[in-house]
Amino acid sequence: MSDTEGPDLELQTRAIRAGRGHSGNALAPALWATSTFRAESIDDARRMAADITNPTFYGRHSNPTVADFESAIADLEGAEAAKAFASGMGAVSAVVLGLCSSGDHVVAQQQAYSHTQLLLQAVCPRFGIDVTLVDASVPGAFTEAVIPGRTTLVFAETPANPKLTLVDLDEIGAIKGPMTVVDSTFATPLGLRPLEHGVDLVVHSATKAIAGHNDAILGVVAGGEELLAWIRGFAVLQGAVASPFDALNGLRGLRTLPVRLSQQSATAAAVADCLHRHSEVEAVFYPGHPSHPQHDLAVRQLDSFGGIVAMDLVGGLDAGCRFVEALRLAQLATSLGGPETLVTHPASTTHAGLLPDELEAAGIKPGTVRLSCGLEATTDVVADLTQALDSL
Repeated sequence: MSDTEGPDLELQTRAIRAGRGHSGNALAPALWATSTFRAESIDDARRMAADITNPTFYGRHSNPTVADFESAIADLEGAEAAKAFASGMGAVSAVVLGLCSSGDHVVAQQQAYSHTQLLLQAVCPRFGIDVTLVDASVPGAFTEAVIPGRTTLVFAETPANPKLTLVDLDEIGAIKGPMTVVDSTFATPLGLRPLEHGVDLVVHSATKAIAGHNDAILGVVAGGEELLAWIRGFAVLQGAVASPFDALNGLRGLRTLPVRLSQQSATAAAVADCLHRHSEVEAVFYPGHPSHPQHDLAVRQLDSFGGIVAMDLVGGLDAGCRFVEALRLAQLATSLGGPETLVTHPASTTHAGLLPDELEAAGIKPGTVRLSCGLEATTDVVADLTQALDSL
């Protein structure tokens, strides 16, 4: 039975079944470790070269393993097509620079991954692309910032890195005129599907929870075929090509994403409760916790609250540094969504390139800490956090 035959399947089942088009009868995804393919004739070579979606021409255009990963993501997102990249930022830059030109205007948000923000604020102006940043937590902020006839792109990220600010996707999807894009890395396709809200494109750093084992650098864009055709054309020139090895690990990660996300979300919920009760914690940020300022939106919009928790510590920078260094189980590392519980001090690492006023606008304080819950026993993770907080 092929992926598309039989009754409609739940997402958890499709995550296991999707992306098998070039694997034959193998249960494990097949690795096509080749950069190029032999043509049978000049006519055959010409036909292959003219089709940048052909997975058996040249690796910068496509690859069978990469194409299977793209197919799986498109399936889970409910998209017509997808395009994989060598990293999440490869995907983001292809969307922004592949769809926008000099004189265009982009609306994005202050609360976002720092390198997305740096691309928009530092790179786009060099190409004559104007950018307006808005507070994503304010209802209507994106819509009000759109300049009719000039705004080409609206770019949102939800839940946002690092403090899990949410964006109302019904608002984004209702915006008429510009193309709309959502970075849904933190949510994964099992937690949120922006295209169902009328959004045009969804972006993932598949390096994170999708691949899920800290052994792949991978990005992906999914959406309608017409926009994907533009992005593919830019991607061939951009050259941020997804490796078939990383695409293989992305496919493998999808097979276990449902159970990993379930365990990580359960641990994150317990962690949020623990942090909320501790006197050394000023504030906790977790969409599934009633204290989150956008909890009602989270309940309405998210199918899973995810495995990421952020906090502001009472003691500021000193407390943040002492806390992360006092942890014994959680490890200080810059990533998320993997099997190990990881802790990050955003002002020193993921968002170190931002100026103090930009950090403030993004809601990042000197004592802000982000935690990515792994697959360890929930009680062990909570105990580790508690002993580190008690040491402050």
